[in-house]
Amino acid sequence: MIRIGLISAILVILYNPFGFAADIYKWVDDKGVTHYSQQPPEDKQVKTLDSKVIEPGKIGTVAPVKREATPEPSQVEQEAATIKERDQAQAQKLCDSAKFNLDVLQTHTRLQRKDDKTGEPVRMTEEERQAAIAEQQERIRLFCTKK
Repeated sequence: MIRIGLISAILVILYNPFGFAADIYKWVDDKGVTHYSQQPPEDKQVKTLDSKVIEPGKIGTVAPVKREATPEPSQVEQEAATIKERDQAQAQKLCDSAKFNLDVLQTHTRLQRKDDKTGEPVRMTEEERQAAIAEQQERIRLFCTKK
């Protein structure tokens, strides 16, 4: 009994009409809708597609990611790299100075600077302090990072 069931199961699998490649018919109806079928309609002009030729859609593919171009180093970055290559001690002094200045700028809000024309002390505005903070952060980025 088991043998007959096994043989019939194998025959069903081997002679399954869906297991073989069949022609697929494509046609467009009166409303412009495209149809696909394994049996062609009698009253329409059809295009025959061989199912062996049709490639299945790829599953699990990932869309390509646009890579950002690496920007060319600016003149300031090139000069900083030159200083770091030539004199590591000077680059370390610039780094330490920038860290100290940044610490002072961030912890104190009532700072004074020398006026360029008169040389007298003038209170630093908040805009000037923020610009100085940004400048020191840039110096730290240029001189304190390892290659």
